[in-house]
Amino acid sequence: MKRIYLDYNATTPVRPEVLEALLPYYRDQFGNPSSVHWAGRQVAGAVEKAREQVAALINCSPAEIVFVSCGTEADNAALKGTVDALKAKGNHIITTAVEHPAVLETCRYLEKTGCRVTYLPVDADGMLDLDELERAITPETILISVMWANNETGTIFPIEQIGAIARRHGVRFHTDAVQAVGKLAIDVQQCNVDLLAISAHKLGAPKGVGVLYVRRGTRLTQFMHGGHQERNRRAGTHNVAGIVGLGKACELALAERETHAGRVRELRDRLERGIFEKIPNVKLNGHPTERLPNTLNVSFAWIEGESLLLNLDMKGIAASSGSACTSGSLEPSHVLGAMCVEVTLAHSSTRFSLGPDTTGEDVDYVLEVLPPIVQRLRDMSPLYNCRQQESCAGCETLKKL
Repeated sequence: MKRIYLDYNATTPVRPEVLEALLPYYRDQFGNPSSVHWAGRQVAGAVEKAREQVAALINCSPAEIVFVSCGTEADNAALKGTVDALKAKGNHIITTAVEHPAVLETCRYLEKTGCRVTYLPVDADGMLDLDELERAITPETILISVMWANNETGTIFPIEQIGAIARRHGVRFHTDAVQAVGKLAIDVQQCNVDLLAISAHKLGAPKGVGVLYVRRGTRLTQFMHGGHQERNRRAGTHNVAGIVGLGKACELALAERETHAGRVRELRDRLERGIFEKIPNVKLNGHPTERLPNTLNVSFAWIEGESLLLNLDMKGIAASSGSACTSGSLEPSHVLGAMCVEVTLAHSSTRFSLGPDTTGEDVDYVLEVLPPIVQRLRDMSPLYNCRQQESCAGCETLKKL
């Protein structure tokens, strides 16, 4: 049976070049970079080289790169550290209703500690109203947190414009760029970003390592207490192999990003056209153009997304119903809910996210097996069988597709 992986937004395989670069740091070069002897100095240099490689990808100084364990830790450190550092100035945070749980759950925790959080709505394409964002700023606002690109729909937010608004009002700006780094051109200087989160396993590096970019001069309290690592910002022994792997992945991404983005966009568009040509009553979720080049999120009316994913899995196709961090939940996607997608359509959403190893043959195979699966599930669906009845909840919306 074929095995086709179309869930690159959830995680990516470690690239061969990355694996080759990191393996020595599990064996011969095993020292602790905090040690002063030869074994420590040897690996400390590798950590600093990786810091330079990450910095080059997002256009910042290596001194502004803080290595952490994952994107979630980076988001937590940015939000909690800002609130603690700026509590004398205010306690108001502005974010969006479609953020990753790493930001949303942190904001909900901070609300319990006395913070006030504004969750901005989005439109049907998942886009923000920037005038509404600016109106939400008050003298107590200390932080704006808006993701660079949405992990479920791929919708790209106007980060440069948001950064300009934040700078104009003297408000700190954080962005979760986990899905954007490696896929889009990222320039933290041009976009006036103060804090930015990166996750290694989203761009061909190992799990268990991430980055928090902290602009020079940005006050942030220490999140992990203990040793002096990361200029006293984040204590804990470095994950040297993971950091080296992340550095190599960033180097490759910088060299290949434009070529890769063009190739994967062509394949994504080919998949999208084929789905809409071969299957009726399908809805695109997310902005039609301002979208990550690898991401396609669609809803198939009258079927359950989980059933579709199981059937695709039996054909060797790995896809997703949204964020990997919320898989297993019976609740419809909070992202699609914020976009006012009708609830039965939200339950039928499927995300295909392509990567460097995706081929045209993979896309053709999906287009071969997907239509009969959708039709078979629709034939079994009570909603599909009663779609002509005016009394069915949601049917009027579905008929318009």
